[in-house]
Amino acid sequence: MILENADYFVKLVDFPVCSCGGVILLNEDGTYTILINSRLSHEQNANSLIHELNHIKNGDFYRSIPIKQIEAEAG
Repeated sequence: MILENADYFVKLVDFPVCSCGGVILLNEDGTYTILINSRLSHEQNANSLIHELNHIKNGDFYRSIPIKQIEAEAG
């Protein structure tokens, strides 16, 4: 998946107490940092990355709708 006009960085991180697949952070400079859980399988990590990229594509950091709806739309 290629996102036009979106700068993002991906880091594989050991999430010791979290079973979530990944999280995304909006950096001060407008770029994004995506943290992917290294404890999960390659397939789970690929799915988590796609999910987090969908948040960028959907402009989720700038939407004021319920988080449940944002998560459902990100897949």
